[in-house]
Amino acid sequence: MKYAKLLALLFTAAALPMLTACSSDDDNNDGGDKPETPKVVNNNKNNAAQQPELARLEFPRVKTGSIVIVHNATLNSRTNEMGVNYCVEWDPQKMAQRWTCYQMYESIKDGNTTRYNPGTNTTLTPGSQYPNDEFLSSTYHFTVDPYRGSGYDHGHICPSADRLGSYEANRQTFYLTNMQPQTNGFNAGTWENMESQVRKWNRNDFRDTLYVCKGGTIDSDAHIAAHIGSGKNRIPVPKYFFMAILCKNAQGYKAMAFWIEHKAGSDDGQGLKQYVISIDQLEQHTGIDFFCNLPDDIEEKAESSVAANAWGFK
Repeated sequence: MKYAKLLALLFTAAALPMLTACSSDDDNNDGGDKPETPKVVNNNKNNAAQQPELARLEFPRVKTGSIVIVHNATLNSRTNEMGVNYCVEWDPQKMAQRWTCYQMYESIKDGNTTRYNPGTNTTLTPGSQYPNDEFLSSTYHFTVDPYRGSGYDHGHICPSADRLGSYEANRQTFYLTNMQPQTNGFNAGTWENMESQVRKWNRNDFRDTLYVCKGGTIDSDAHIAAHIGSGKNRIPVPKYFFMAILCKNAQGYKAMAFWIEHKAGSDDGQGLKQYVISIDQLEQHTGIDFFCNLPDDIEEKAESSVAANAWGFK
């Protein structure tokens, strides 16, 4: 059975009306007014009327004209937990993803599978190492893999190591829609160390949930380093990469971001601190409205600043 599905809709980016709750007529004998139920204000949330996944907290604001791909899978083959594996915003004009978003929490990190490996098959068939996304219309499929012979790695955005709960969930991370071109010195260096740091947070006291949105810059010519491939298979190489992370636990919400130039490096541990910025700053860099489904008051507080020491940086 296929668990993933494609939302093949062009989004208008129109927000739903703000939700309010009104007090009822007074029915107390003392004649006093009942207190009003606090209003929940969210002026920039996604319109999830046609697709409920768009209301998930890991989602940023969806851009007009984009295609959103929602991949469902068995998340833990031990417990048979099923749900949303990860989601992608696909730009059909640039033939590139803008971001991948997903959740990390306790019940899906106890994996019992290994990294997907189909062997030496490097074609674009479903059994290849990096296949076309089976749940994206064939109109947007690559006819040849633009990464092959380009000198760039297939850079996972949702990492394989974040989805080891089942073979199906891991395999889905190898779709070309979950890739961005990365130099090996970046992919196997600082970027991998950032991914490891996020997993460390998920293993430690940052539970219960991490909401993650990651990607490379494709919207501005100034933020595109080069292109690889040709014709229908031509794709941009991001000049910068980012991670936006929202933590929800018993203490409430906190958020931070990584913003990093696409170049070779091996920063690890405390060296990653130099790339830490607030979500507000990341939004200025990328033009993407992150964690837009949070109520406005929580969003503004979480995104306006970041305390590096609260994330373990000295």
